[in-house]
Amino acid sequence: MLAPKSISRFTRISHALNRHLTPSPRRIRNAAFAPPLMRPSFALFACLLATVSILRAEVLPLDHECAGLVKKYLTAVVEQDWKTAADMIVTDSLERRQRETVSIIKSAPTMTDEASMLQGYNAKDYKELEKMSPQEFYVADRNAWHQKLKIASETTLRKKETLKIEVLSAAAEKEKGYVHVVVRTSQETLTDKIEELFLISFIPNPKNPKGWLISPEMKDRPVITPLPGSEGAKKGDAK
Repeated sequence: MLAPKSISRFTRISHALNRHLTPSPRRIRNAAFAPPLMRPSFALFACLLATVSILRAEVLPLDHECAGLVKKYLTAVVEQDWKTAADMIVTDSLERRQRETVSIIKSAPTMTDEASMLQGYNAKDYKELEKMSPQEFYVADRNAWHQKLKIASETTLRKKETLKIEVLSAAAEKEKGYVHVVVRTSQETLTDKIEELFLISFIPNPKNPKGWLISPEMKDRPVITPLPGSEGAKKGDAK
């Protein structure tokens, strides 16, 4: 997750972009009464945006392979089939989650706090978590989390029985090789109906060019690539 400072900075940038791209009522009013040569500017701007969108993304059919994978993944999550879910996620993402969790447990002020954090992991100390594969850790982490939630088995069963997944759209970023799928889910507990909207992104599986893996952090964390000639790029080349 983004740190509060990063979120604040991201929010300021988003607001600035919105102000820049969204014409104010005054600008719209002035454009309406502007000379003929000035009026097409907004239309031209809209056309340019549409052209850029067409060049950068391709709308995919709703029965695309990734749409089917989304349904499989979300079903596994609701059924708490964490092994299936783990095998569908990018390993780098799982490794990052493992490192961050272990780091938090390491920094526990007392042994009592550390033991409390380890509840549900079936591990004596953080070193056992470090020895796990990223996929094994994900399974242990999800099991530990749901044990803490203490959700009644009747509620879990009801959610499984009522789960509905509707694929709303799918698009590909050709240049990057990414596929993004938007889905709406609905499920019921014993007392409520829960509806959620998800954006799930896929990247090609490095071990299987014809396969896909979910990249959970693509929408939650900024993708930072050092520019040519920058210090970050030089450090990367040095490795």
